Amino acid sequence: MNTIVTASAVTGMPRLLLRLEGLALFLLGTWFFSQSGLSWWLYILLFFSPDLSFAGYMAGPKAGSAIYNAAHTTLGPALLAGLGLVLNIPLFLGLAAIWAAHIGFDRVVGYGLKYETAFSDTHLGRIGRNRADA
Repeated sequence: MNTIVTASAVTGMPRLLLRLEGLALFLLGTWFFSQSGLSWWLYILLFFSPDLSFAGYMAGPKAGSAIYNAAHTTLGPALLAGLGLVLNIPLFLGLAAIWAAHIGFDRVVGYGLKYETAFSDTHLGRIGRNRADA
C-alpha cells in the first residue's frame, strides 16, 4: 500500500517574514561581495552554482533533498566566512557572500528547503506547475 505524505509549508505572516529575510540576505550578501574587491565576473559565474546540487535528485528524492538542502542553508556560507576571517582569506569571504546571496535570492522567489517527498515540496510551499501559491 502506497501512502502519500503531503508536506506542510509555512503560510501567512511567517512566510512573508521568511521571504523578507531572504531579500535581506540577498542584498547583504551582494553588498558584502561588492566590498571584497573580487571581480563581478566571479559573482556572475558562481551565483547559481549551488543549484548544481539538485543533481542529487538523480539518486532519488531522499538523497536529493539532503544534498540540495546542504547547499541551501546558511550554515555553509557562515562556516566558509568564519574560515575566511580566521585564516584571513578574502576569497573565502567573497565566495561565502555569493553563496549567501544565492540562498537569499532563492527564498525571495519561493524556493525553500526541500522535503523528502519531491523536489517541488518546500518549506515555503509547493513550487512548479502544481503549486499552491508558492
